[in-house]
Amino acid sequence: MSATTAPEPRESLPVRSPGTPVVLDRREGPFGEVVLRERGEHFEIIANGCFLMDTSDGRSERLLIDVALASLPAGRTSPSVLIGGLGVGFSLVRAAEEERWGRIVVVEREQAIVDWHREGPLDRISGAALADPRTGILHTDLVTHLRTSTERYDALCLDIDNGPDWTVTESNESLYSPAGLAHCRDRLTPGGVLAVWSAQPSSAFEQALRNAGFSGVRTEEVAVARRVPDVVHLALRAG
Repeated sequence: MSATTAPEPRESLPVRSPGTPVVLDRREGPFGEVVLRERGEHFEIIANGCFLMDTSDGRSERLLIDVALASLPAGRTSPSVLIGGLGVGFSLVRAAEEERWGRIVVVEREQAIVDWHREGPLDRISGAALADPRTGILHTDLVTHLRTSTERYDALCLDIDNGPDWTVTESNESLYSPAGLAHCRDRLTPGGVLAVWSAQPSSAFEQALRNAGFSGVRTEEVAVARRVPDVVHLALRAG
């Protein structure tokens, strides 16, 4: 996952080969280890040894937000959006750039990632979006929030794994289960949209969305350097 513009070089660090990653921070949290690395002009987040995202190309993260907004019923004013996973910040930045969004809520379970945005090097990406009065950060687990909250949103834009078939932790698997998708549906307003980022298409997940009672299920693709495209799975809660 990826970026709109490359961050400015950090003057405090020596010049390095673009292919040599340098660890900027490493934290052990309740869900395992998270690492922030710098590779040339870009940043990478590694979770439990699994590459999660970087700041090299943010088209699919922006698409996650754009297609969710475009899929909402015509005439809906100041819709609310929940972004599942702060990551490198590009989905949040895209949402904050769009004046039509009303409330913007980001759920992030890793305190380290929140710190990297508020006080660390990722501030240069997300600083303005975090300062937007529409933006709020919830430091909690997304799966737990969807199960226990009574809040409803017009859009859920979820990007906490490499996809429904490739989760970062076992606890995330329940999000894509029938019960997890039912919780997603319950957190949406009538006509609301569920958008889920994935590193590859999943026909099984499309069917799971239909089985969970969603309508308008479809998949938007973004071509990437490797052969398999990044995708956003979309589904609507019936009005």
